[in-house]
Amino acid sequence: MQTLQNDRYLRALLRQPVDVTPVWMMRQAGRYLPEYKATRAQAGDFMSLCKNAELACEVTLQPLRRFDLDAAILFSDILTIPDAMGLGLYFENGEGPRFERPLTSMSDIQKLGIPDPEVELAYVMNAVRTIRKNLQGSVPLIGFSGSPWTLATYMIEGGSSKAFTKIKKMAFSEPQALHLLLDKLADTVILYLNAQIAAGAQSVMVFDTWGGVLSPRDYRDFSLQYMHKIVDGLTRENDGRKVPVTLFTKNAGMWLEAIAATGCDAVGLDWTIDIADAKSRVGDKVALQGNMDPSMLYAPAARIEQEVQSILSGFGAGPGHVFNLGHGIHLDVPPENAKVFVDAVHRLSAPFHQQ
Repeated sequence: MQTLQNDRYLRALLRQPVDVTPVWMMRQAGRYLPEYKATRAQAGDFMSLCKNAELACEVTLQPLRRFDLDAAILFSDILTIPDAMGLGLYFENGEGPRFERPLTSMSDIQKLGIPDPEVELAYVMNAVRTIRKNLQGSVPLIGFSGSPWTLATYMIEGGSSKAFTKIKKMAFSEPQALHLLLDKLADTVILYLNAQIAAGAQSVMVFDTWGGVLSPRDYRDFSLQYMHKIVDGLTRENDGRKVPVTLFTKNAGMWLEAIAATGCDAVGLDWTIDIADAKSRVGDKVALQGNMDPSMLYAPAARIEQEVQSILSGFGAGPGHVFNLGHGIHLDVPPENAKVFVDAVHRLSAPFHQQ
């Protein structure tokens, strides 16, 4: 087993004692960093960057050189899976991701194969292996995937959506077709994340960005049950160490108890729920990750530090908290504000961990 110089992120996810609260940021490798923009320009476009293991490694490591982060996260995209399934992913300028061949019928879904992560998604595994090697045991590496429901929204809508009318039409008029797709996606995500773990990811996270657009019953039927299936199918120990699993649904405050009951190790929180409330509801069942509003990083340093203190106080003393933003860092945030945030978490959290 490789010795980790800093394992407080993994320890916090397993609710073990730590010296300070660990912190990382969703989208920490990204467009707010000038060095990322330069590397992306070198790659030519976003997917070329994802598919080049050396460049994907470079952008994964960039935020670690600037900030005292407690974890690295694989540089990739949730839409690698639908792309590997043959839907033809491309990116429109200013429009975001698009698919050439969105799914419109049961027959489209029946034709979908489950990609082999070491064949169609080999470039992701190459990136994981390259990043893990270059981290040299400094901090853990997080692997990730989109949730089946979130992946399905893009695959059926053909890209981003505001009203999600196409996927909801299928959910309510052809539920058997949508359930077949979600089941295939759950099987694919299990293979994909287990391959990332085998390649060197030391923790994995499932991003359910669009689960919050569902009603409570439909969330359980179309999103949560498939994430539960994924949790049940994941490798939970590798290289002599437990591999913690975090589930994150945006706008999921009302379903915290149900998410915690899946058997995951941690629940990601967006900024629309008070962390004290979340902790009182799920208790010691899971660790919590979150949950500062990403827009707080536009504020002056003193206000950022005040917010960090407020969230730390809300969670209270003891282990089980990974500090993060409630969603990805915005692309126009000054990097120096991100540094204020990361440093404040470490400095201000020490009193909460004194034995």
